[in-house]
Amino acid sequence: MKALWRDYNLSIVLFTLFFVCWIGQTWVGWEEYVGKALVDDQTPAVLGQGGYLWIWAKATLENWQSEFLQLFAMVMLTAFLIHKGSAESRDSQDRVEESLKRIERRLADLEGNGKRRS
Repeated sequence: MKALWRDYNLSIVLFTLFFVCWIGQTWVGWEEYVGKALVDDQTPAVLGQGGYLWIWAKATLENWQSEFLQLFAMVMLTAFLIHKGSAESRDSQDRVEESLKRIERRLADLEGNGKRRS
């Protein structure tokens, strides 16, 4: 169990937060649905034509659609556009590569100087 937590703690925490929020959305939505039904002198129902299941499914799919659209847009736009200094932007990768090349050259110079002295 420790290895599972150590190797996948980010996924476990995010999955748990997802479920807690989803359960919260379900509960709050149900309370709202019951309140409206009682005000309209209707009997709240989970299933059926006017049941809460359809309202819950609609709200869930709208949320998921919104989140996937945002994620897709972020991935696609960061693949082609630059925001200087952003971790997602290509320019930061270029700077890292330049720094690594400078370090490698410096190490090669140091190694070359050390071999000449021997």
